[in-house]
Amino acid sequence: MDATPLQDAYRALLEAAATVAGSGGTSPDPPAGEWNADQILAHVALVTAATIAAASAVTAGANTTYDNRMALDTWTIQRVITLAGGNAGLRERIRSQGDALCALGPGLSEAELDTPVPTLLLSNGTILVDQPLPLRDLITGLADVELPGHTQQLLALLPAGVGADVTT
Repeated sequence: MDATPLQDAYRALLEAAATVAGSGGTSPDPPAGEWNADQILAHVALVTAATIAAASAVTAGANTTYDNRMALDTWTIQRVITLAGGNAGLRERIRSQGDALCALGPGLSEAELDTPVPTLLLSNGTILVDQPLPLRDLITGLADVELPGHTQQLLALLPAGVGADVTT
């Protein structure tokens, strides 16, 4: 498995997060129903941890599931923010988790990548997936959908005209 797209997605997310953190002008109150930067980062840390756990279980020959509900739980998100020490700690946590996942991915065999993982994915209270997915799809979903979506969500927190040169 080529980890380059996943590495690129983590890099773009972390660059956006650093831009938002350094802007000094982000709104403390995101639009209704949206998360602030720390909440987005805590969610990404939780999703990445769950993905690492699933990949590790598959490589250990253990049964596993993938369920993102804890990554949506407001209490859990706040706990991760506190444990990480805030924005800078969250960015470092995501950087190291991303490095770990990117290091793990290329070592997975095709059979491991094709292992079906019972998956439950929700977003805004809506079930997106409730069926087994190959482990490969969980990992590529991070690179193709999850991380780019949260990168855009972070950039949307910037005041108008700030960070216009940040590429995703």
